Amino acid sequence: MAWDESGKIWFNGELVDWNDAKMHVLSHVVHYGSSVFEGIRCYRNKNGSAVFRLEEHVERLFDSGKIYRMEIPFSKEEICKAILDTIETNKLEECYIRPVVFRGYGELGVNPLKNPLEVVIAAWEWGSYLGQEALELGVDVGVSTWRRMAPDTLPNMAKAGANYMNSQLVKMEALENGYDEGIMLDYQGMVSEGSGENIFIIKDDIIYTPSMSSSLLKGITRDSIIKLAKSMDLDVREEQIPREMLYMADEIFFTGTAAEVTPIRSVDKITIGNGKRGIITEKLQKNFFKILKGEVKDEFGWLTYLE
Repeated sequence: MAWDESGKIWFNGELVDWNDAKMHVLSHVVHYGSSVFEGIRCYRNKNGSAVFRLEEHVERLFDSGKIYRMEIPFSKEEICKAILDTIETNKLEECYIRPVVFRGYGELGVNPLKNPLEVVIAAWEWGSYLGQEALELGVDVGVSTWRRMAPDTLPNMAKAGANYMNSQLVKMEALENGYDEGIMLDYQGMVSEGSGENIFIIKDDIIYTPSMSSSLLKGITRDSIIKLAKSMDLDVREEQIPREMLYMADEIFFTGTAAEVTPIRSVDKITIGNGKRGIITEKLQKNFFKILKGEVKDEFGWLTYLE
């Protein structure tokens, strides 16, 4: 991750200097975690710089806000344009983009409704989340002792800042135990997702991924891989997955905006397949990156190019 503090951040409709993008310490979000956000990538390819699934990310941001009764004071079109403007103003060819909506400075108390909504968009250079070599060699993960929130506690379909306190516990535990990442089970003990990634399991050439009933975030990269796999005539099934199926798998991989498509080579120190990126994972990964790199036609309409 590389901060460029000479750059600009979009703050409530204006591009301000990086170091001037500040909020009050008594802002509601600081004390109660009242924020929703997105993680978006922009890729440079032979046709120019393109944002991956821009409209879908902005749609999910607004959906998250709706769940938490946040009336975002800009239209979806305005936020899409603001994202593109932020990238262009900072002269970034490839970057990670972070739009966040949070409740600001007004009143402190559990009731958030009297606090103003602040909207911020920042962009910066960022490479592979789990490391560049992980895309080929894979990562080692462990099943966490921390569960994903039950659906009647916090809404898992909202990409909310508060949810990531759960994810932080998983990530810290994984690192402390010598793993690159952790896998959470849901409230029923079935496989849910990683701390910041969705998960796919391949067994006997069938691709399985946990269904939405397993308390997971509806990942946009997850959706992309499902669509891509089906276009390749691969069998994809969304269903509940028991923990032991992780150990029996031929291949496993994570998906996410940050993680992209990252193979998993071991779970709880049990080797998965041959202990390296599997054949189907590699095919999906390569076809996914071919679209992002502009090497094949973007038949899905996933790329929004900067002018």
